[in-house]
Amino acid sequence: MEFEPLDIENGVIEFDEMRNSNGEDDSERPSDYYDHVLPDNSRNFETLNGDPNLEPFEGMEFDSEQAARIFYNSYARRIGFSTRVSVYQRSRRDGSIICRQIVCSREGFRRGSSENRSKRQRTITRVGCKAQMTVKKQGSGKWAVSKLIKEHNHELVPPDKVHCLRSHRHVSGPARSLIDTLQAAGMGPSGVMSVLIKESGGVNNVGFTKVDCQNYMSSSRQRTLGSGGQVVIDNLKQMQAEDPSFFCAFQGDFENTTGNIFWADANSRMNYSYFGDTVTFDTTYRMNRYRIPFAPFTGLNHHGQPVLFGCALLLNESEASFIWLFEAWLAAMSGRSPNSITTDQDRIIRAAVAQVFPGTRHRFCKWNVFREAQERLSDVYQSHPHFEAEFQRCINMTETVDEFESCWESLIRRYNLVGNEWLQSMYNVRQQWVPVYLRDTFFGEMSMTQASDNINSYFDGYINASTNIQALIKQYEKAIASRHEKEVKADYDTVNTEPVLKTPSPMEKQVANLYTRKIFMKFQEELVETLAYPATIVNDTGSEIIYRVAKFGEEQKAHFVRYNIFEKKASCSCQLFEFSGIICRHILAVFRVTNILTLPSHYILKRWTRNAKSGVLLNGHVLGLASSRQESSAARYDNLCREVIKYVEEGAESAHIYNMAMDVLREAAKKVAAAKKYGPGVTQNSLFSGCQQHHSCSVDQDKKIQELTVELENASQRCEAYRTKLLAVLKDMEEEKTKMLVKVENVRLDLKG
Repeated sequence: MEFEPLDIENGVIEFDEMRNSNGEDDSERPSDYYDHVLPDNSRNFETLNGDPNLEPFEGMEFDSEQAARIFYNSYARRIGFSTRVSVYQRSRRDGSIICRQIVCSREGFRRGSSENRSKRQRTITRVGCKAQMTVKKQGSGKWAVSKLIKEHNHELVPPDKVHCLRSHRHVSGPARSLIDTLQAAGMGPSGVMSVLIKESGGVNNVGFTKVDCQNYMSSSRQRTLGSGGQVVIDNLKQMQAEDPSFFCAFQGDFENTTGNIFWADANSRMNYSYFGDTVTFDTTYRMNRYRIPFAPFTGLNHHGQPVLFGCALLLNESEASFIWLFEAWLAAMSGRSPNSITTDQDRIIRAAVAQVFPGTRHRFCKWNVFREAQERLSDVYQSHPHFEAEFQRCINMTETVDEFESCWESLIRRYNLVGNEWLQSMYNVRQQWVPVYLRDTFFGEMSMTQASDNINSYFDGYINASTNIQALIKQYEKAIASRHEKEVKADYDTVNTEPVLKTPSPMEKQVANLYTRKIFMKFQEELVETLAYPATIVNDTGSEIIYRVAKFGEEQKAHFVRYNIFEKKASCSCQLFEFSGIICRHILAVFRVTNILTLPSHYILKRWTRNAKSGVLLNGHVLGLASSRQESSAARYDNLCREVIKYVEEGAESAHIYNMAMDVLREAAKKVAAAKKYGPGVTQNSLFSGCQQHHSCSVDQDKKIQELTVELENASQRCEAYRTKLLAVLKDMEEEKTKMLVKVENVRLDLKG
């Protein structure tokens, strides 16, 4: 990547289109006008290292350009000014943005008047303020502050007025739902605003102005797919005609803005068969006011990457519409509900999930809750700078229910928030968003406190506030191609690069050959940490032992592990394995002191292994995935890969099976060559009879191998039971030996006396 100095003479400098026809900010623009510049989730209030009072400084680094804009806007809210993005610079090599300038909204001056421009007098908002923060992309991929000017040439806005500034005004998802309901009941902007002020506990807590409310109500009446809706429908129908495994469903009237669309291609349905244990329903568009009401279903693959399970376009956002959508999605996924689902905390979605997925654990997106907290508690955030960090620490860092309850009560009383209705309502549903209540359910996250809980991920960079309906399908296909490429790259890295082992543990070597690279690194982190975690017995009943495990020097933060000697099963109070599918350092510390040298199979989730997608797709017929030559090329490719990998895995087990697998593959190669040369008729008729006898023999051999495998497994279990009993006997003998030595020593002392 080439880096160039940010100067006006550089030909790759460009300006964001942030001025109206008069060259100034238009305060009457709808509240979603700036969303493509500063996305809604940028109002996430996240700061580096969790410090809400952190000041920007030259050299400060961010993970992305958006993270820099989020931080600067959060800083601006605290100080009392509004922000906007200004010039940016592109790389000459690939055209990507490598430098971005974020400025005070009062930067620059109004352009000179012209005769053909509007004669309406507009408020002068530009006063040439120089305050800015410029960030440049580094070779490491990080973005660093290269220039910072903090001084303003105008007065800053006091905390009780900061909600009126452009970059801090936002109509939230829950507020939009309430506005839609009140508007449908015939209430006007003034009445709606009165209700919002009362519900929020004051105009300062609403988070936007009456103008924003009025603009939203006006835009919602115009919400429609327009002529592009038929383009999408035609594209989906064409995809279905080309691939019988493609699923799509339509509901309602699209011309009258009451229609909904759902679709899932063959790969999405196949992905669900492997990784459908946890699902995210991403409704970020409802908060960011995208031009298109787009909502994908996503999950996590074996590399921890986002994977797609289907998409929807929702013009009608009633409870009945969400119920229809969830039922259509469930039908596409063979009626198999996920173990867990993550959504926004919207009451309509909540009711639909409860009806369609009654047995599924429903979680609210934690960072959406934090975003709403910033709006609902803006006066507290302004008057108590430390409240935000303490609030997040209470949610993220507490490890037991009692610890959370105590921390929450202390926080509420310390900041005099006992009567706050919103906080009380969120406390009432704490089991659906506070991590400590969710640890007993698999959500596929590598950490209890990780920030990736934000549900907007799969289509980042492809579907945004400026995407129109005509470009949707093209961007959808680009996103899928990009995600597939990243998965292939991760597969390649896992197979073709050797991980660096950090311990002599046989378990580390074992897991390095099982897990994908990213999951192995997480396991390795837990394994290495066991060196600082001694495990001591606190209770021993014979068949079950309870260990106390605490980090050296932090004995007050202990976890307790129950370990069954005979089954080699352990459960930890931290519940990391239940939550993420990765065994925790506390259980590994117990394994270390009990001489468990390899990881028991029940702690290896196939969904995290490099062979997660191997084997025959058992429920392929139930899913309705086509198996004929009419199915898509991608589906045929995946099916063949899985079949070949199955023979590779089984063939490597022994020399005998290897030779048999090689014979089968050579015979298959001959048939494929004949099919390519003579067509399918020869393969099905002439060749089939010639290999029928061989197939029968192969079936008998497979049956015999299966029987021997079962016997071997039974023998292994018996040996393990004998080994456990022998260890118990040896332990008793050691104890008796110790007692005898003590007695002998006592006799010697008596004789000397």
